[in-house]
Amino acid sequence: MTFKRCFAPVVDEMTRVLILGSLPGEVSLAHGQYYANPQNKFWRLVGDVIEHELVGMDYATRLDTLLEYRIGLWDVVAEARRIGSLDSCIRDHASNDLIALIDTLPNLVTIAFNGGTAAKIGMNELGERGRQYRLLRLPSSSPAYASVTYAEKLAVWRQLRQSN
Repeated sequence: MTFKRCFAPVVDEMTRVLILGSLPGEVSLAHGQYYANPQNKFWRLVGDVIEHELVGMDYATRLDTLLEYRIGLWDVVAEARRIGSLDSCIRDHASNDLIALIDTLPNLVTIAFNGGTAAKIGMNELGERGRQYRLLRLPSSSPAYASVTYAEKLAVWRQLRQSN
């Protein structure tokens, strides 16, 4: 199995919403970018939530725009063994220190998990500290999670608006 590592968090002191994924997929790792797979609907979902077109932007501008809207990104898994991109294939994972990160975010209100694996691992890592925040379990933006339509996903993702 191939060993994978997450990217650095994208946050600043103004971050109010932190969206946590599980671990970047193969396409994202190859490009060194969060949600680089064009089949993943992350950028479209967040763009629709903030009513700002993100898909057509270059990557650095996307990240800057998220920060302008006080949205941060990271992953719950620091490193793991995994063949392919599926969360179900994550093995021997080490979790990121979510507590250390949230302690640097004085304006944080909401922690949102992009999918079930991120929610399971992230909530376990947050423990009791998680109760201080609004926690949202979002339907995965991954193309592997196709049993829910885009419109159904967006309806849940729009809950992020209540935090900004």
